Amino acid sequence: MIPRSMAIPKTWQTFNVASFFSAILYPILGLGVLITLVVLGLALEPLQLHWWYAPVGAATVLGAIIVCNMGIGPLHRILQHRAGELRTPAQVMTMLNLIIAMQGQVKDWVNYHSQHHRFSDKPGDPHNPFESKRWAWVGWIIWRDAREMARPMPLWLKKQPIIVWMDRFYNSISLVVHLAIPALIYLIVWAAGGSLLLTAILHACFVIGRAIQFHATVYGINVLGHLKTPKWADHLIGLLTGGEAFHDHHHEEPVSALHRPRKGLWNRIVDYNGTLLLAMEKVGWVRNLKIAPQFA
Repeated sequence: MIPRSMAIPKTWQTFNVASFFSAILYPILGLGVLITLVVLGLALEPLQLHWWYAPVGAATVLGAIIVCNMGIGPLHRILQHRAGELRTPAQVMTMLNLIIAMQGQVKDWVNYHSQHHRFSDKPGDPHNPFESKRWAWVGWIIWRDAREMARPMPLWLKKQPIIVWMDRFYNSISLVVHLAIPALIYLIVWAAGGSLLLTAILHACFVIGRAIQFHATVYGINVLGHLKTPKWADHLIGLLTGGEAFHDHHHEEPVSALHRPRKGLWNRIVDYNGTLLLAMEKVGWVRNLKIAPQFA
């Protein structure tokens, strides 16, 4: 089998504009807007740039990271590896968070990840870091084989109507979430006489937070997760990915709602995607959670 990084030609025919926008261009725009606003705020006194914008912006970045992870966690552990069942409210929450995280259609995500587990670190793995770290990071996202994108939704997902419906209208819902809703927020702030400068700064911070989470996931899991890394790096990437980056036992025990042991405050903090699933089980949004023996 030809390695995926060599089998897919790097041409305009395989270039995926939407993936390039979400992975590269949108983060650059967010960072550029933030820098521009801060410079203008410092240079032009009428804009009234306040010191407390900084901690509020940092909190927004953190909030974006957590929100995005709370989509990817249930997707990866429940919808992909079937370590439980999502009830309707949890399906809606997961799908909205995935749209905020710009993860693309669930059918493509699951199909790619299934191939990754089937051919892990071998030719055929969609993002094998031993072929190319750059390819495993962003190359496989930007250049796509049309035949792979045409794969149907896995049968077990077709039994979940909320997932099917939201996946079908993914692009339309994305336009509402990333364009219409922010525009409405700006309009409301303007009509109420609020600070458009602060609103734009927080918007840019949210975009940056999503980008941090996005690249922590694709680089921290697809690349670092398959290499030997120091423990501090594992925990740092774990915090940025909600625990998804704890990869040591994942391919041996993929069907697990937890990626760290159930007991221990730090484990529940660093594996907060798993903690979310435990909490949703308590309120009845998730049922029949499966946990690997080493994490029970």
